[in-house]
Amino acid sequence: MKSLSIETRTHGRVLVREVADPDAVIIGFHGYTENADIQMNRLAALPRSNRWTLIAVQGLHRFYRGESRTVIASWMTREDRDDMIADNIEYIDRVVEAAAPPGVPLVMTGFSQGVAMAFRAAVRGRRRGRGIAAVGGDVPPELLVDPATTFPPTLIARGELDDWYLAEKLEADATALRNRNGRVETLTYPAAHEWTRDVSDAVAAFAESLSAPPEAPPP
Repeated sequence: MKSLSIETRTHGRVLVREVADPDAVIIGFHGYTENADIQMNRLAALPRSNRWTLIAVQGLHRFYRGESRTVIASWMTREDRDDMIADNIEYIDRVVEAAAPPGVPLVMTGFSQGVAMAFRAAVRGRRRGRGIAAVGGDVPPELLVDPATTFPPTLIARGELDDWYLAEKLEADATALRNRNGRVETLTYPAAHEWTRDVSDAVAAFAESLSAPPEAPPP
């Protein structure tokens, strides 16, 4: 018996909230058993979000939450992992092409399982991210073992009571990115594995710092 990985066409669900002349495009990736609506609510709650175009991307693998009619999604499993990574990156490339205005900085944000997607989209996508805001999830291992990978400025955050993304892992990720000469900010906030107002404030300040126009050179 042999196992085959067959390429096929599928469709993904994406929510977009546009503004005129955005300072940046914030692209959000939800966690496991969440959906694009949850991530869009997080992005919309960011302070000063009315200055940014917001895009919430839903994972391609949809299913129902328990016995309810609520549709949730996952990004991938360990099965056919490399193929799923390639599919997801191509998916995000198409999202960016369809919904992100050209010439505007992209800031990738992710929560939990969506953190890996934020990193992959930012550093492997056709249009690189200006920055990454990672909440409650780690840097994908295939990016760290590739010496050619370069990372944009990154904010890494975890709840101090988070049993999934531990303090030791945050420090290891931050050190690994700094060793690549990356700009890294870290945040530990009083919560468990969740996105709180403290996170929203930090992500907004981080995105604002990346979308600000460069200072004029001295005369």
